[in-house]
Amino acid sequence: MTSTLPLAEALATGTVVLDGGMSNQLESAGHDLSDELWSARLLAERPEAITEAHLAYFLAGADVAITSSYQATFEGFAKRGIGREEATELLGRSVGLAQDATRLARTKGVTRPLYVAASVGPYGAMLADGSEYRGRYGLSVAELEAFHRPRVEVLAAAGPDALALETVPDADEAEALLRAVRGLGVPAWLSYSVAGDRTRAGQPLEEAFALAADVDEVVAVGVNCCVPEDVDGAIEIAARVTGKPVVVYPNSGETWDAEARAWAGRSSFAPEEVRGWRASGARLIGGCCRVGPGAISSIAGTLAAA
Repeated sequence: MTSTLPLAEALATGTVVLDGGMSNQLESAGHDLSDELWSARLLAERPEAITEAHLAYFLAGADVAITSSYQATFEGFAKRGIGREEATELLGRSVGLAQDATRLARTKGVTRPLYVAASVGPYGAMLADGSEYRGRYGLSVAELEAFHRPRVEVLAAAGPDALALETVPDADEAEALLRAVRGLGVPAWLSYSVAGDRTRAGQPLEEAFALAADVDEVVAVGVNCCVPEDVDGAIEIAARVTGKPVVVYPNSGETWDAEARAWAGRSSFAPEEVRGWRASGARLIGGCCRVGPGAISSIAGTLAAA
């Protein structure tokens, strides 16, 4: 644990600021992420770059660093000829690099509680074809659990403050992930990728959020990597259905073109919106893709002033 105040207690007493997109921060530093492993490739090739990216967000005002393990899976690494033992080491390293960033932040005068959340991306992230924005992979809940469980166990053993079950497009996959985290002793949040009031796979959010309502390990539920316009409705549903703190970290409002592997459109992310999100029940607030340290600084400042 990187902070003496557990994350669940921090959520009970106030608002916690999440970081922004890892990939855009790495790209802004000149790193090529065109590989299928995305930022996970740098776990092996340029680990110091990942620590620097985490540090930039801490210095901007983020309280939580989400690790670079979103696209890090045993299967994805195997495609690149990386064996299970090395893949296990790289998954653990993703947590260690974020923990290193918390220590560096302390040397630069940051005194507030800091946390590390180990990212557990969806099955579709491993496919690297945009499937995380569709869901419905043709796999059963049991098959999805078998995919996720080994990675979740390795990440939990590395000692993060929480597990971020994020960008989940499908309630079936959420059920599999919730099975995988039971009994691990690590808090988790569950965050769907949504379109309007439904998951990307088309299930009503009431049903999707209800899966986590009685799971003790889950300390927050919500949405991420959606357009900012979808956040307000999701907060209301998540808070009403689960009674848990709500987590929200939308992307910039731009749209990912999986074929071109590029973002298109214009940003609609307005940091001042976070006041309304908090008033509606959001307690973990940050940004996802294309939201950088500048926006996180504005979010942190807005929440501190409100």
